[in-house]
Parts: sequence; C-alpha cells; structure tokens
Amino acid sequence: MRAILATALMVMALWTTGARAQDIYVQIEAHPSLTVAQERVRAYGGILPNVNGFGLRGGWYGIALGPYDAEGARATLSRLRRDGLIPRDSYIVEGETYRDRYWPVGAGAVVGTTPAAPEAPDAEDTAASDNADAIVAPTPLVEPEETRREAQRSEALLTRDEKMDLQRALQWFGFYTAAIDGSYGRGTRTSMAAWQTENGVEVTGVLTTRQRATLLEQYAEAQSELGLAPVRLASAGLSITAPMGLVSFDRIEAPFVHYLPRGDSGVRLSLISQPGDRATLAGLYEILQTLDIVPPEGERSKSRESFRISGLAADRATQVFAKLEDGHIMGYILSWPPAQGDLAARALPEMERTLTSIGAPLAVDAGFEASEQSFDMVSGLEVRRPLRSASGFFVDGQGTVVTAADTVAGCGRVTLDRMHEVEIAAVDGPVAILRPLARLAPVEIARLAPEEGRLRSAVSVGGFPYGGVLGAATLSFGTLEDVRGLDGAEDRVRLSLVARDGDAGGPVLDGAGRVAGMLLPDTGDGDRALPGDVAFAVKARRLADVLAAAGVAPETSDLSTPLAPEDLTVRATGMTVLVSCWE
Repeated sequence: MRAILATALMVMALWTTGARAQDIYVQIEAHPSLTVAQERVRAYGGILPNVNGFGLRGGWYGIALGPYDAEGARATLSRLRRDGLIPRDSYIVEGETYRDRYWPVGAGAVVGTTPAAPEAPDAEDTAASDNADAIVAPTPLVEPEETRREAQRSEALLTRDEKMDLQRALQWFGFYTAAIDGSYGRGTRTSMAAWQTENGVEVTGVLTTRQRATLLEQYAEAQSELGLAPVRLASAGLSITAPMGLVSFDRIEAPFVHYLPRGDSGVRLSLISQPGDRATLAGLYEILQTLDIVPPEGERSKSRESFRISGLAADRATQVFAKLEDGHIMGYILSWPPAQGDLAARALPEMERTLTSIGAPLAVDAGFEASEQSFDMVSGLEVRRPLRSASGFFVDGQGTVVTAADTVAGCGRVTLDRMHEVEIAAVDGPVAILRPLARLAPVEIARLAPEEGRLRSAVSVGGFPYGGVLGAATLSFGTLEDVRGLDGAEDRVRLSLVARDGDAGGPVLDGAGRVAGMLLPDTGDGDRALPGDVAFAVKARRLADVLAAAGVAPETSDLSTPLAPEDLTVRATGMTVLVSCWE
C-alpha cells in the first residue's frame, strides 16, 4: 500500500512541476507578466480546448495547447493557423521546455506568484512622464528563443518534406545552392547561419522553431510579391504554382489553357495537358518550336519522358517544359519580357517542382471552335511565319538540297520543312546548295537526266505552291517547249506550265522520274509581259556542275522508261522539300 501511495505521489509531483518530457505542445503566446498571461489564457480557454499556461525561463509565462503526439501537434498547428485562431508565429515545442503550470488553476498552478514590483520612479523620471511631448514607446514583448539544443530537438520532429521546404526557402533568398534533399549537412547549416546573420539573430547554424516560421513566412510573402500562387485545374487534371498574379485566364483550347498578361506585366502563360505516349510527346516537341511565342534561338533538350525548350529574343524570352507520366502529358509555356527576368528565374524552378497530375488530362476537343480554325494557328497560338517559303529537292543521302538562290538570299536562318536548320553551302547564279546542320535521311533523292528531253514531251514539277499550307508537296504538269531560254541561254529550258511562287526551286521531272532541271522563280523575261503558262528552269547539266564545285556527287540515270503516274508522284514528293527563309 505504501509503495502504491509513493508511486502516485511521484506521478503527481512530476505533473505539478511541469509538462511531461515526452509530450508535444503548440506554443501560441508568451508574456513577461503573469497577470497578462492569465487574462490571455482565460480568453483562449473560452474558444480552444487543451489550453495550458506554463512558466518559462527568464520569468516569462507561456500559453500552449496540448499535450499531443508529434503528428497531432503538427495537424493542430496547421489547422488553427489556417483558421486564424492562433498567431502565425506559433510553433511546436517539447514538454520539457516548460516549468511550473499556472493554468488551469489546480493542475500545478503557480498560485499567488506575482512579478516583481517595478522600482519607484525618481523625481526626474516623474517629471518626464508628466511632459506630454516625452512619449516613451513601449518595449515590445519578445518571445524567449530556443537554445541550440532545443532547436535541434524541434527540428528532429520535422518531416522530410518540411525540411525540403526550408531548403527551398533558403535557396529562394540565395543562401542555399545545393540539392533539395531534406538532408541537413554542412551546406544547409552554412546557409542557415548566413540567414541568421542576415536577420540579426544569434548565429548557431540551427534554426529555431520561431526562425523557421519566420523564414517560411518571408518565403511566402516573397512569392506573393512576384504573383506566384498555386492553381488546381480539375478540368485539365493538373496542379502547379505559377505567376497567377501576373496573368488572367483567357480560354481553353486543347491541349492548352491560355492566360494573357494582367495589366502591363507582359507575362503570358499556357498550361499543357493532353493524353498521349512518347510519340505524342515527341510530336508536341516539334510542333511547339514552330510557334511564334517560342523564339528559335536558345537551347533545346529532349528525353523519352520530357523535353525543355528555351527561346531567346531581344524583346522576349520563353521557357517550355513538358513531361509524360502515366499517359498524361503536362507542362507549361511561360513567356516574359526582359523586365520580368527576375520573376522567371524564381518562378520556373517552382513551376517545374510543383507541376503535378491530379486527374484526367484535358479532353482533346476541349474549347474547339470549328469556325475559328486557322492554318497559322495551333490551338490558339500563332505559328511563327517565315519571310518567304519555296521549294527545293534532295540530291544525296546526307540531305543536301538544291534550291533557287533568290529563296535564301538575305536570310538570317534557313530551314527545311520548318524544322531542320541548314547552312548555305554554295551559291552559283540562280542555284543555291544547302547542307543540313544535322544529317537527314531523305525518302527519295534526285537522279539527274543526262540530256534534255524531246520538245512537247510531258514534264512535272514538285513543289509547295502555297508555301506549305497543304502540308506536302504537290505536282504541277506541263510540257517542254524549248531547250534554250528566250534569249538563247544554253543552260535554260522553257516550259509550258502554270506555276506559283512556292514552286520555285522545285525539281522538274521528265516522264521517267529523272530531274531535268530546277524551276526558276521568275516567269517573266525582263520588262516583257509573258503568258501565264510560261516558266523557265535551270538544266540538269548546269546543276551537276554547281554540285560538283560544292563537293557533291549527284546520281544520274539513263533509264527512260516512263513511270506510272502514282509512282511519279511518290518519287517527286519524296525528294521535294519546303525551304523557308527566316529573319
């Protein structure tokens, strides 16, 4: 019986002398006055459960909620902060931090304890207080800080995600440059010490609970100033933190959700969401590079599961990112003027980190309006337009192309099929030779005819008469009218054929599918007006000489057996390529 009584008395003693070490509390306030603390704890007791008052070091009095286990404490702190029922700088502490309990009364309360009476002011102080102009600002209440050991203990209660959030906040302000991994090594400790130095607090390399709350609040405020905010789009099945304060919703046109600049921010955003696989992702990568909003200059990278496109221009920069996860392709296009460069540098890592699938992708026909379709638009985004486009044709297996010199004159950049960059390897009179920067594998290559055909024989021209609007090369048909130009030029042939500007540079084929020449862009002859069906071409022999001078050995063919119309079409369209000139 004595043993039982002794044990009970020991338990009561431990309870009345302070909180249990294994208990976790949410501290919400601290005051140097017991009277003030008692008033505040009564007020909290009227609206919240589990309210306690404990003595603290240095003669202060704390107000705390609990006890809880670690998970319960975090949940309570988060919920009550969100509801605005406790101060934003409330934090979690271990019970052994506390001394005697003063509330609730009867549970180990410090009854009758009062703070030391202030010293009586002397005559000089009294006179000053009577002077209306001598207003003394009250000393702000400063909550007692954790010791380094206490800070380490409270830090140990953090989850890995919470630790990573602190590293991201330190990275945001430039204190931390290593990996965001939730592991606190020398780099993290050094960055914490730098933050403490910057904020004028004791430098320990371990953030206290209050300092962690301050850092995260600074982080949230900084993001808010830049307009960063989380957005969840159930219809598109994605969630992301993006500069939503600087853009306003415009429309949905699959696979994009478009946002226009808010005010004069100059920031444009399109979120990407569509179903697909790796092939779909690769196709999207190619298509996005044709958009006007994505400048052609800049780095590109692509893997099987994601891609990134950086577009740089004098007046605008654009970053594109997309990834494939479980059949859901999601990403973003963020475009900004130079004045918003700081925003982009801070926003893009957050956007990529927070881009998450939360449901089904955007429906493939979402926002589709048949009457608003345009060849120059891709789902509401304008396609980048070249200065001019015409035709050319492949002459070897490495992708070397012959085209009209006028098509590529004065171009800042030249492409094949609007995607493949080329260099101008040679120009000789009306003929230009193009070499791709990356090796291509043509479907067909030209086989030059060794001599001119018979007059009035059928010819055809492969080309892009509408500048690529039709998507593939087409054939125009005519006849060979003369093996010289109107002025007797020996390197020209005259055709009876109706051609358009986009056909210039295309191959002129005889009935056997051999290339008899290259169509020239001008159908007139000086100042003389010619009939609309008169066209001219450079002979195959001249093309062979230009190619040889450029180090290219074209194929020739002696086979003169006529091809069936369908076979002729396959050969012509396989060798003909769209040539585009860009600024």
